[in-house]
Amino acid sequence: MTLAAFGRRGEERLLVAAFLLAIVTPLVDTVGRPLGGFHIPGNATIVQQLTLWLAFIGGLIAVREHGHLTLSTAALFREGSRARRIVAVLVAAVAAAVTAVLAYGAFDVVMADRLQGTLLPLGLPVWVSELVMPVALALMAVRFAWSASPRWRGRAVAAAAVAAAFALGLAPRPHGAAVWLLVAVVVAAVLLGAPVFVAMAGVALVLFFAESTPVSAVPAEIYRLIGSPTLPAIPLLTACGFVLAESRAAHRLVRVFRAAFGFMPGGIAVLVAGVCALFTTFTGGSGITIIALGGLVYPILREEGYPEGFSLGLVTAAGSLGLVFPPSLPVILYAVVASVPADQLYIAGLVPGLLMVMVVAAWGITVGIRSGRPRRPFSGRELAAALWEAKWELSVPVLVVGLFASGFASLVEASAAAALYAIVVECFITRDLNAVRDLPRVLVKGGILVGGVLTLLASAMGLTSYLVDAQIPDRVLAGVQAHVHSQVAFLLILNLLLLVLGSVLEIYSAIVILTPLIVPLGLAYGVDPVHLGIIVLVNLELGFLLPPVGLNLFLSSSRFGVPITRLYRHVVTPLLILGAAVLLVTYVPAISVGVLHLLGK
Repeated sequence: MTLAAFGRRGEERLLVAAFLLAIVTPLVDTVGRPLGGFHIPGNATIVQQLTLWLAFIGGLIAVREHGHLTLSTAALFREGSRARRIVAVLVAAVAAAVTAVLAYGAFDVVMADRLQGTLLPLGLPVWVSELVMPVALALMAVRFAWSASPRWRGRAVAAAAVAAAFALGLAPRPHGAAVWLLVAVVVAAVLLGAPVFVAMAGVALVLFFAESTPVSAVPAEIYRLIGSPTLPAIPLLTACGFVLAESRAAHRLVRVFRAAFGFMPGGIAVLVAGVCALFTTFTGGSGITIIALGGLVYPILREEGYPEGFSLGLVTAAGSLGLVFPPSLPVILYAVVASVPADQLYIAGLVPGLLMVMVVAAWGITVGIRSGRPRRPFSGRELAAALWEAKWELSVPVLVVGLFASGFASLVEASAAAALYAIVVECFITRDLNAVRDLPRVLVKGGILVGGVLTLLASAMGLTSYLVDAQIPDRVLAGVQAHVHSQVAFLLILNLLLLVLGSVLEIYSAIVILTPLIVPLGLAYGVDPVHLGIIVLVNLELGFLLPPVGLNLFLSSSRFGVPITRLYRHVVTPLLILGAAVLLVTYVPAISVGVLHLLGK
């Protein structure tokens, strides 16, 4: 085994071990409470440290597997062209320089924590565990520099960029045009393919440096993030979603919806809307629904005689339905960033989410009636058999909501229960996955997404800290209030902004980037914080469909081998009907917060 292969295997084993410990540790308290209050001292601290490891080991592997969230336009350059090679070197050089400086700042933070002498329950100093942050960031910098080019010349340029970044730290702090030139270099690299977290961290580092603030201010914000009580739910629900996505859960869910709705006019179209929405609740709208389910439901639609254009449009539109249902990951992420209770967001999202599923289903029924598609006779026996076969997958949302809403478990504990439940079901009951051969591979895939999301979120916290210190949100608020004088006008502008940005930004990036600016504006215009969260999420859900660059359009084009320009006309109808539903949710707050008021929340 080569040294590189040994290192890759070691990274993956660390990630899998951290995942399994993060799943089991919260459940000790959950099970121990009714058994005389048995618990692990410092349980929450242990889970927080495991989340830190998942973030940075996952982020390190994501660099290797090109799994970080990007806004890449590198595909505009022909593969193998000179321009493409130059772009690759520039992107890698900037990414390496930013992560190297982050590693330096993170080391300073860890050394400062060392002086506090805090110990984990097993007697291990906290600072020893925290070393994963600077070590992983340093290795990420090395990996970025190495990926700059297959030739040593390109790698040398990336290494020189790292050296230049540290040399800049010894120079007098930059002013005016020099600051914006550095910012422009970072932003250009990200637009050309560097990870989005590089933009967040790089811009924050430049701005803090220009203010003579130590660069450790950026990684220091990670501890404020890690202290969030709901943050560990993100990796736990990601593990749950990936385990279900890699099993045959999709086939079982399709059977349920086919048995339940196949007798209706357009029943197969209703099946697609329903099963895609349910599957997205597990996978968090990360594009897995179209990839995993598209090849299953699209042939069903075509076999039933539905037109190709309608079938493509339906599958593309349905790929992001269910984004606000529990235990969807974007809801948790928004709750963390906006400091809004996740349980209230889930409750408020039920009616808006159902509304969006229903309008797509109604479109399918209309097409079914017009085309005179044959109906399948309803069979109670088949429905009962399908429900029984899919009982384990269908019970996952019930488990999460039930444990959390009952007060028996916290959100993190309920998420850990869902992850363990999915593993036990798919590995030992349905046996779709082999616990030794398949589970580690699935957890590594989930860890890459976790690393990408949490690294981005941690970097964004540093930039947000600078923006708050510089009173940027206050200035934005004052500017908006000077030109927008009504809540209705503000919400309309917000709809358009979120729709456009939701089409060009990956949803996790969009939530992290936009939420800190949107929340103060919403409060200033008297928008309920929970209602605002639902507005943001349903608009981003709609943005998946918006031409020319909505994520679902690219995924469907790739999955079905159809030119993306052909898809544009096929998504016009679902885009319009879902847009009407989004406007209804936006301007009728009772659709979301009305349920909360009925429950006395």
